[in-house]
Amino acid sequence: MALIGKLGIAAAAAALQSWFAVAVAADMPGGPRVNQLNLADPVTSIARDQHWIHNFLIVICVIIFVGVFSVMFYSVWKHRKSVGHQPADFHESTWVEIAWTIVPFLIVIGMALPATRMVVEQKDTANADITVKAVGYQWKWGYEYLKGEGEGISFLSTLTTPREQIDGRAEKSLTYLTEVDNPLVVPVNKKIRVVTTANDVIHAWMVPAFGVKQDAIPGFVRDTWFRAEKVGTYRGYCTELCGKDHAFMPIVVEVKSEADYATWVAERKAEMLAKADDPNKEWALDTLVARGESVYAANCAACHQANGQGVPGAFPALAGSAVVTGPQEAQIEVLLKGRTGTAMAAFKQLSDVELAAVSTYVRNAFGNAPQDNIIQPREFGAAR
Repeated sequence: MALIGKLGIAAAAAALQSWFAVAVAADMPGGPRVNQLNLADPVTSIARDQHWIHNFLIVICVIIFVGVFSVMFYSVWKHRKSVGHQPADFHESTWVEIAWTIVPFLIVIGMALPATRMVVEQKDTANADITVKAVGYQWKWGYEYLKGEGEGISFLSTLTTPREQIDGRAEKSLTYLTEVDNPLVVPVNKKIRVVTTANDVIHAWMVPAFGVKQDAIPGFVRDTWFRAEKVGTYRGYCTELCGKDHAFMPIVVEVKSEADYATWVAERKAEMLAKADDPNKEWALDTLVARGESVYAANCAACHQANGQGVPGAFPALAGSAVVTGPQEAQIEVLLKGRTGTAMAAFKQLSDVELAAVSTYVRNAFGNAPQDNIIQPREFGAAR
């Protein structure tokens, strides 16, 4: 029996050790940890302040709880009827009235003073080293460097988690639903101002390790800032319920050293120059169809499905669609302006070449009769 007990304890210890090893190994790089109970590890002064005020308020709440309930339980126990106490007969006490007015007032002031300082600091976006505009789309983020080193760089940041993982047909990666093709890149120890807005519905730009969360509202411009003090990759999320694929528009920020950031800026600008498209030239059908397939996969497949069949009752099929197979003007208008009252958002953030490519692709795919039906980029340029 003793041997069985020892074996049982050893097995339990081995299982616990194995579970702990898996838990440690499964921590997401730059994201939440397994069984994390506290806020994300702070890498900015804003996040550290939030940790401090969070703990400070918890201590105050615990002290008030213990104090109030201790007095209450003591009074109930000490003056209970079973030991001969009789209820007191009094109407009011001026000192009690003064105490329970002044003490809560002082507590509120004690909490408000540090909190107010922190809120004021969080809203001070002046004197930023770099200004980046973050635009929320259904369902991706667009970034444009407006000021500072990297000015002129712009790109879309789209989820890269394979559909097989989302559908449960493949093992999920360690960065499941928090990986993108183009992360936001910033230098360490520089003040980064993030200007937020949205193209369609309300989104929210949030990175827990930075202590930053700012709504992105169509027609409005809001801003926030952060200064990352540690090189690394940090992950966040859209934290405003924005539609069908709300869970599929993560935020990834890469914080690089100043030298590495300068190298990235140079490489990115060279890449943008190399990929610069001429919207005025005559594009071949095969070239546009090939380009359009990748544009469709990144921007359209989430709703209309990879096979163009759509989702009945939610997103119309593109196979046999009257808009797709009909006059080009109708399709151009839908892509540039969206369709009011439906989930079809405007895609004017895409270039004229990308819009022409995806339009041409869907006109010649999904069983739509191949008829060399091509739309040139200049037609989108003229319609803007």
